[in-house]
Amino acid sequence: MSVNTVNLNVPHLEARITPGLEAVEARLADAVSGSRDLIDELTRHLAVAGGKRIRPLLTLVCAQFGADEKRAACDEQVRQERVEIAATAIELTHLASLYHDDVIDSAPTRRGVPSAQRQWGNNRAILAGDVLFARASVLIAALGPETVARHAHTFERLCLGELNETFGPRPDDDPVAFYLQVLADKTGSLLAAAAHFGAWHGGAGDDIAETVAVFGEKVGVAFQIADDVIDIAADGTSGKTPGTDLREGVDTLPVLLLRRRAALGEIDEAGASILTMLEGDLSSDVALAEVVGALRNHDVLDETRELAREWASNAVAALEGLPQGEPREALEHFAAIMVDRLA
Repeated sequence: MSVNTVNLNVPHLEARITPGLEAVEARLADAVSGSRDLIDELTRHLAVAGGKRIRPLLTLVCAQFGADEKRAACDEQVRQERVEIAATAIELTHLASLYHDDVIDSAPTRRGVPSAQRQWGNNRAILAGDVLFARASVLIAALGPETVARHAHTFERLCLGELNETFGPRPDDDPVAFYLQVLADKTGSLLAAAAHFGAWHGGAGDDIAETVAVFGEKVGVAFQIADDVIDIAADGTSGKTPGTDLREGVDTLPVLLLRRRAALGEIDEAGASILTMLEGDLSSDVALAEVVGALRNHDVLDETRELAREWASNAVAALEGLPQGEPREALEHFAAIMVDRLA
């Protein structure tokens, strides 16, 4: 496996953290292997398929807030090792959740390859995810009880996010607010933990660790809202088929915003037509293309784009109390990257 992450446009900082990313990749390769060949093929499946490693990247960037040239070399080595262990555990937790997500969603592919559940079946995919969660927990256990507790709480939020998504909102819930909380639990929580672990184990202290955790959660929500736009606006070059979520009956944010307009009596004729089409059979490519085209031309997609940018902007605003410098600049670029995929 090789490092393939995003460009933060902060060259000196990136040069400092590149060895850490390479070390995390090596630790990850070890962590997804170590069983018999047939099991290793399964547990390595998504790790070797690719991914931008944005969570380990965030951990290593946030660790830079604790950098201090006056620290002893031996202390620095211990801190770096703990940061790398935390980054590896976070990525393992993310990978494990993908195995489970693909079973829940009956996803045919992931990262351009057949999903684990499609290739090995649901039972083995679930167990592979459990193995990776267990291995992440072993790594986290070496970092102390506070880290164990935060990781467990993050795992709980991941699961609750999935459960809430399957149950849906209660009659008195605001569907948009409910959906955003699901995004925060399923995606934001893990980015929050990645950022916190980096700052905490990098020696930055409680205040900075909590600040970057808030940043991580908000930027995670921004990332997922951007994905909702891409599901509609993708031209095929992103690797995602436009309208995938619509065909599966998933009400992503553009649809929820249309439904809110309808509930308030503020929907236009084009929006009402889209909601009618969504109630129909979208199994044919023609029907799916029609509703996708209608959504692309509706201003609700612009509203969704703006919400993604607003969450990214709020993530950057959360950094206000942090010292100026390369780590903060890198996080600002990180937030921009999460939404610059918008079409």
